[in-house]
Amino acid sequence: MKSSFEEGYNAFIEISGNTYGVKRASGYVARVSGACDELQNNLNKFHGFTTNIKQLKGDIQEFRSSGTFNIAAALNDSKYKTVVDRSHGYASPDITTNWGENYGLKALFSGAASAKAQSISHFQRYMEYKAKSGRIDLLFEDFITEKGLDAFEILKSDPIYSDQMRLIPEDQLKEAISYLKRRIAVRAITNPDEVSRYQETLNRLTSKIIAPDGSESSTATTQQLLDIAEKAKKGEYDAARDGFSTEELIKIDHILKQGVKAGITAATISLVLKVAPELYKCLDELLSNGTIDEEELKSIGFAALEGSTEGFIRGFVSATIMTSCTSGFWGEALKSATPEVIGGMTVILMNTLKDSFLLAKGDITQNDFTYNLQRNIFVTGCGLGGGVLLQSCLPMIPFAYLLGNFVGSMVGSFAFVAYEQAILSYCISSGSTFFGLVDQNYKLPDDVLKELGVNLFAYEKYTSNESSVSTYTPSQYEPNLYNASMVKILRRGVISVRQVGYI
Repeated sequence: MKSSFEEGYNAFIEISGNTYGVKRASGYVARVSGACDELQNNLNKFHGFTTNIKQLKGDIQEFRSSGTFNIAAALNDSKYKTVVDRSHGYASPDITTNWGENYGLKALFSGAASAKAQSISHFQRYMEYKAKSGRIDLLFEDFITEKGLDAFEILKSDPIYSDQMRLIPEDQLKEAISYLKRRIAVRAITNPDEVSRYQETLNRLTSKIIAPDGSESSTATTQQLLDIAEKAKKGEYDAARDGFSTEELIKIDHILKQGVKAGITAATISLVLKVAPELYKCLDELLSNGTIDEEELKSIGFAALEGSTEGFIRGFVSATIMTSCTSGFWGEALKSATPEVIGGMTVILMNTLKDSFLLAKGDITQNDFTYNLQRNIFVTGCGLGGGVLLQSCLPMIPFAYLLGNFVGSMVGSFAFVAYEQAILSYCISSGSTFFGLVDQNYKLPDDVLKELGVNLFAYEKYTSNESSVSTYTPSQYEPNLYNASMVKILRRGVISVRQVGYI
């Protein structure tokens, strides 16, 4: 029979795979949901603005492009992220990324107008500044220097948004491309020096943000931007109605991907926990005897196989259930499910399913099944409760939850033994069945009799041989006389799993 420590350690291994699965799934859904909330909050910050929606749509485009990209990145478990800087510096980008590519946005009244604004040169901006400021004597070199750039490296024909991706509304893209191609053809004849800025703008023209891993923002038309601007000014923009919610975004393939990722990591965790005791035995034997038993090495292999396989299944199942519940895939009612509840239910369900197969095969009895079910519920509850308690006490420690699981599983295993002993002691003294959980059966089970060394036979099928003695001679037999030592007082006690009888 396994010790309480071993039972607790095995329970911790079972819980750890589920714990990682539900935590990963919960974090994944939270990141997607948080990105959707961030988009909605950023757009509704324009509540109360008096700016006309035709001008406001450019600001809307910045936050919607960046926000929808971050949603897609969260959905794909991508490491990439974008930020709207709201910088008003000379030729500063509107959106910056963590992969080194920046985006400048224009959303004017037409594709040609947006493309023209995206391809403006330093000299054009210099002439506009002179006209507005009245500084007629300002030199181009001085203008460039005032903007913090090196006048010796900047040509008059260079585009001011050089090296930035040029983002415009989706419906303006075709017209913008046609405009730039026409300008390239004309300038190739009239002013070849300016061909490069139009070509550079054409090469970098886009309607969406795209990361190296393929994550991309959602496109928007001019009319969509106007509609969103109108709602945002009232503080009524709803990301869910725009298609950005966990219910709309998280599909079955995302759920399965999370399950596989959680399963692989959970398999690794379970493998390490399962193999660690076996490795310790091998090292102890090596240090003590200078050799390692071949059977010990085989046991490590079996432990690794069992640990990784079961760990993967537990991590996969718990992650897929958690993602499905909290994302709203299975309905609004289950969105509030907590990781602790899902994790605990998954551990109990999987252990019960395993015991059900063993019961069907006849490897365990009904009493064993009932005992294991109660023990799983008790120890799992203690393990998950310990994780929650320690994490709340030590939130700064990243592995606090896992450590709490370990401590809780150990405490739960030892506490369950004490709980069992208390129940059985009461049942032995009172004869109670404790609501049917303890069997008051005074016939020793066959397996117990075999352990005691009693030879058993099926008396229903027993056929005796006929006696060959034809006559009976009384003198050949000596009767055993009654002796007080022949009678022993029996006492009640445990004779099998949750079974009380005379011993």
